[in-house]
Amino acid sequence: MSPPLPVRTAQSGGAFFYIMTKIIYTKPFLILQEQLAQLKGRGLSFGDDVKALHLLKYISYYRLSGYWYPLLENKQPQVFKSGVTFETVFNLYKFDRELRKIIIGELEKIEIAVRTQMAYSLSIAHGSFWLENESLFVNSAKYRATWDKIRSEMQRSDEEFISAFATKYTNALPPSFITLEIVSFGTLSKLYENLKSDVVKREISQTFGLPDRVFISWLHGLVYTRNVCAHHARLWNRPLGIQPLFPRHTQNSWISTDGLDNKRMYYVLSIVLYFLNTINPKHTFKQKLENLFDKYPNVDQRAMGFPDDWKTEPLWK
Repeated sequence: MSPPLPVRTAQSGGAFFYIMTKIIYTKPFLILQEQLAQLKGRGLSFGDDVKALHLLKYISYYRLSGYWYPLLENKQPQVFKSGVTFETVFNLYKFDRELRKIIIGELEKIEIAVRTQMAYSLSIAHGSFWLENESLFVNSAKYRATWDKIRSEMQRSDEEFISAFATKYTNALPPSFITLEIVSFGTLSKLYENLKSDVVKREISQTFGLPDRVFISWLHGLVYTRNVCAHHARLWNRPLGIQPLFPRHTQNSWISTDGLDNKRMYYVLSIVLYFLNTINPKHTFKQKLENLFDKYPNVDQRAMGFPDDWKTEPLWK
């Protein structure tokens, strides 16, 4: 079947634009041996067919395709660049898997630190049950949606401290320093975003050396990254679905953002490093990342948004 022709549909700013017409998916499902043969026919080399079949069986052709796609010389029809091997693809897969493991461990530290600062600062200013005070929030509809989400998370929780509180007390929610222990990172970021801008909100962000607008955009970026990691999705060269802000200034060392793409992993990894420098100055995140690059020297760091001189940046020195 020939590919669909583009259709001229409308005019925008004096110029026509085109969309592709949709077609029915008709590609046949291939058994493992057919998958192997198809890849060989497209120019991918294999050092060990038996191992490749094993990996295709337990990782899947489609998941691995996200790692060989950047290695194609032509996208349509698909033809691999000269010298590309299945082992190259699998190394990219392993690099990405290990990168996600490193990041998810560091994001846990950041999430706990943000949760702690919010519970502490807001409880001092507004009492332990500030979560029930709708007047502290900008958007009532968003507040109620978040409230419902927290209630749902609490009801699903099997933490003993939650059931013990519900058994003993009549409050709709436990004090914030208890409740925030079971809310998700995403819910936490939405809570902070919806807070009215005041001294307390700025106090929380300034604990991490950031203006509140930058702080919330960085939190959203970290939540997005965490969700990618939690779903075991490809991360290393992924353009983020969210763009964390470029700060005009930070209290601590940061990076040069001239010409930088804030949708790439380098920017997110720099954000992670920035937070960790405040939370735990003796962290080993930077060393773990450098060790990972040393282990997989063929990974294209530029595809992750790393500039050539990234190691000279004050943040990364």
